[in-house]
Amino acid sequence: MPPLITLSRRAVLKGSGALILGVHLPFLPVSPAVAGSTPVTVNAWLRISPDAVTVIVARSEMGQGVFTALPMLVAEELDVDWQTVRAEMAPLDAAYANPVLGGMRTGGSTSLSGGFLPLRQAGAAARLMLMAAAAQVWRVPVTDLTTAAGVVGHAASDRRASYGALAPLARRQPVPTDPPLRSPSTWTLIGRSPPRLDTPAKVTGQATFGLDVRVPDLLYAAVRHCPILGGTLAKTDTTALKAKTPTGYRPGVIAVVPLGNAVAVVAESWWQARTALAEVTVSWNEGAHGELASTTLDPTLTKALDATDPRTIAVAASRGDIDLAMAGAARVVDSVYRLPFLAHAALEPMNATASVTATGCALWLPTQDQEQYAKILPPLLGLKPDQITVHTTFLGGSFGRRLESDFGVQAALLSKAVSRPVQVIWSREEDIRHDVYRPASVSRVTVGLDAADRVVAWRHRVVAPSILARVDPAAVRNGVDSTAVAGIDDQPYALPALHLDHVRRDTGVPVGFWRSNGHSNNAFSMESMIDEVAAALDRDPYQLRRTLLADAPRALHVLDLAAGGANWSEPLAPVGDGRRGRGIALHQAFGSVVAAVAEVTVFTDGRLRVDRVVAAVDCGVAVHPDLVRGQIEGGILFGLSAALTGKITVDKGRVVQSNFHDVRVLTLAEAPAVEVHLVPSREPPGGVGEAGTPPIAPALTNAIFSATGRRLRSLPVADHDLKTG
Repeated sequence: MPPLITLSRRAVLKGSGALILGVHLPFLPVSPAVAGSTPVTVNAWLRISPDAVTVIVARSEMGQGVFTALPMLVAEELDVDWQTVRAEMAPLDAAYANPVLGGMRTGGSTSLSGGFLPLRQAGAAARLMLMAAAAQVWRVPVTDLTTAAGVVGHAASDRRASYGALAPLARRQPVPTDPPLRSPSTWTLIGRSPPRLDTPAKVTGQATFGLDVRVPDLLYAAVRHCPILGGTLAKTDTTALKAKTPTGYRPGVIAVVPLGNAVAVVAESWWQARTALAEVTVSWNEGAHGELASTTLDPTLTKALDATDPRTIAVAASRGDIDLAMAGAARVVDSVYRLPFLAHAALEPMNATASVTATGCALWLPTQDQEQYAKILPPLLGLKPDQITVHTTFLGGSFGRRLESDFGVQAALLSKAVSRPVQVIWSREEDIRHDVYRPASVSRVTVGLDAADRVVAWRHRVVAPSILARVDPAAVRNGVDSTAVAGIDDQPYALPALHLDHVRRDTGVPVGFWRSNGHSNNAFSMESMIDEVAAALDRDPYQLRRTLLADAPRALHVLDLAAGGANWSEPLAPVGDGRRGRGIALHQAFGSVVAAVAEVTVFTDGRLRVDRVVAAVDCGVAVHPDLVRGQIEGGILFGLSAALTGKITVDKGRVVQSNFHDVRVLTLAEAPAVEVHLVPSREPPGGVGEAGTPPIAPALTNAIFSATGRRLRSLPVADHDLKTG
């Protein structure tokens, strides 16, 4: 199968009959590739040929639909027939930097929010350039021209010209710097759900995922990492593989290569590599974490809830006089919430293909961060940054895991070692046991109520390891890791006095970005506490939230839409020996607001069934409503899997879980019916890929409380006995 990218940027720029368009973003550096002719930075490229319009997509497609939604923005303003639109992944280039995150990265649910304006500008500018070209040829005022479905027309003379025919001349027109954009009332694509551009290739098997990459002379590598977290390779014994062959190993085996914290076998096939690797005897340096265990980690985090040393306490937010408000409270509700480490467990395990030569390194891999390889690999390979080429394949799931570079770096080092292209494939066990996990956390939430039963004070302490301390230490400001405390002080609830602090406790378990990051932890503690306050006041939890959202109409509308869709005020129908309950939760994140209502049945023998989830979302403009619904549904099911059974535990420095038998994903039979209601909006789009995950865990446990009267303050649910008989 050929590589995903078959044309270089230089070839595209030189090719005749194509219109290539850049968008000016003055806060980004000018790309050397385009600076010679136009003083702008390319954010999105548009290529027009006689039979198609190709949009170069600068964000990684991992199922969220950017290969459709982003081209829609260009096509809307360009005024073309959707059937002629194609999508192509961008090459590694600073021109394709994410305007929100910086660098060529996909994450934080920023693809649409970052691309909404510049991509529409790209389409609008191209349309004006095509009209200018037609006006020049026909010698008529451009104001006399119209466009429709990829054709420029002049009604007075009944002349028409396709975009493809006009493209060679249009490319020589000045690029408009601030083209007018279409009014939302005239949109024909945005807000609708045209067919996805990536579906045909995925259905027919023509789509290229990381595991599909094939290049000439390719070898395969299996990797075994040190089983102890933080440990390193000491020595290997390859006696079992020795043979009288040119490589010195048995047929098919090319090399055994040390990798610092791992050892790899490179062979003619991956199965040969894996079976040979099993016969390599390895000794490890355990390092500092050989005795690390969950049984001691959990108490360590809990103990930090009582930390008093100001040097260890980082204040993340404080408004109002929290001490005065608490001192004057008529009553106080206080609880502690615990959440485990979680694996990403994407269905496509970590993999990458690399070809390293004396003149460069080409990578083919599913990644969310292309730019990092131009920084990491040159000193390791003796190359320059501009000698690193990244071809981004489709991603078979990620959830933040493919922001990491470990698997890509391994492929490059192995290719250099054997002087041939190498594809590294991690086994499922390696993938789960050598992840960078969602941080475990312990939170204490204390709420003060006045004599009128109003919430007057909210004190929230989060104890958790730091992601940013590892991946971007400069982003830790005043001791606060913003990912650890995300989703608490920025919620729409009216909380007159709030104090939020973070006690950092790094545990030796590597942590990284996980779908919605700290929002998934903190929505659980916050929304659970609101239900606990409602119970203490003997109030309906939905109505209490309505009171707290009285000054937040956007969030209130979302809450009401979810509750109305779930028929909140109507009793649930009885089911045999099961006790039924509803739970509600709301969370604001990534520029969107999502509310979820979960309906559950708890049987007397402790079995739990999640019957239905009704969600409502205000994400601003729903560029492609079906994609929005799909992402909210996916986020809910992902979060449910984690809430019901998900956890990563450690014993003697080793991760205990290893595969989908103990890192479970909801089966089709276990999955509830999910309904998603969208709030119509003309506000700029927010993120949806992560926004559906945070509210589902508290909605679930609040529903369990409604059904059984049992309050679950820790996850997963599977760790609790729900027997009611």
